[in-house]
Amino acid sequence: MTGIISAFIGGSYGAPFMNATTSGATETTSGNYKIAVFNGTGSFTVNSVGTDVTDGSVVEYLVVAGGGSGGGNSTSGAGGGAGGRKANTGLSITAISYTVTVGSGGTSVINSIGNIGNSSSIGSLISCTGGGYGGNASVVGGNGGSGGGGGAAANGGTGISGEGFNGGVGKNAKDTAGGGGGGASANGQQASNSGYVGGPGGNGLTSSITGSSVYYAGGGGGSGSSSPAAGGLGGGGTGSFTAPTNGAANTGGGGGGTKSSNSTGSGGSGIVVIKWRFQ
Repeated sequence: MTGIISAFIGGSYGAPFMNATTSGATETTSGNYKIAVFNGTGSFTVNSVGTDVTDGSVVEYLVVAGGGSGGGNSTSGAGGGAGGRKANTGLSITAISYTVTVGSGGTSVINSIGNIGNSSSIGSLISCTGGGYGGNASVVGGNGGSGGGGGAAANGGTGISGEGFNGGVGKNAKDTAGGGGGGASANGQQASNSGYVGGPGGNGLTSSITGSSVYYAGGGGGSGSSSPAAGGLGGGGTGSFTAPTNGAANTGGGGGGTKSSNSTGSGGSGIVVIKWRFQ
């Protein structure tokens, strides 16, 4: 017994919870936890992990990549796919500095297919792929975290399992229209069978990591020559013949498409959020 007590007293025991610092993030405190929100590139430095077996060396995270931009021309314009989204608890980390990258959205275009979004990541631990571009004319939507919508009579792009869903199919019926971009929880919808209305974007998913329930990673709406097509919940831009809208910043929403020579909606930038217990 004496030997055991001596070993305990002489042993080296660290703090129970993690000591970490950030750069480029907005930090808040919620009870025993710190929450770092990255709207741009920064770093998450773990100075030491804790000894607590449940919370000493793990974090909760949300990672969303940039959304793709919508496509457009006089034939059809499809919505951009949402940026890939991953979220979970219990991610094991070690005492090193992690570069945090937040992907930008795909830039808007005129008379062209859209542009893909850019990836977001936490070091080499977690990475999400940017959203696929929206097609135009009869061009298939781009693959990505979520797939971009397809141009007239074209398939949508393919989303990545665990990150997002596929883009919607465009139509070439009475009139032509583009499909909606895929979102984090649903495929982009097909353009209307009548051809006048583009497909709405697929919905994203909510996260409450910041303390409020917020949707992220909605797909952009496609466009025909009739009424606008809504973007998906989670920042997806509206597809419109006259005024497509951008994916919302720091949601990873896809941009809206346009069946015109107007500028399409750009993709929304991504976001990274890390939450850890510090006391």
